[in-house]
Amino acid sequence: MKVKDIEKYSNAEKIILAEQLWDSISKKDLELSDEIKQELDIRLDRLERGETQLYTWDEVKSRIKGLRK
Repeated sequence: MKVKDIEKYSNAEKIILAEQLWDSISKKDLELSDEIKQELDIRLDRLERGETQLYTWDEVKSRIKGLRK
C-alpha cells in the first residue's frame, strides 16, 4: 500500500498520523494463537528470571550488518 503524497508532510505530521493509525487498531481485534501466547509467556518468564539478554536496536542492526559481510 502506498500513501499518496506522503512526502509533502513534515516528520511531525507523519508521526501524528502513525500514532493515529496505531491507536485506531483495537487491542481486542489483535488475535494471537495459543502457541504464540505460550512462547511469549516463556520469554517473559526467562526475562524475569534474568536468563535472557536484551539488546538495543542499534546492537541488533550492527549484528545484522556484520552477518552480511
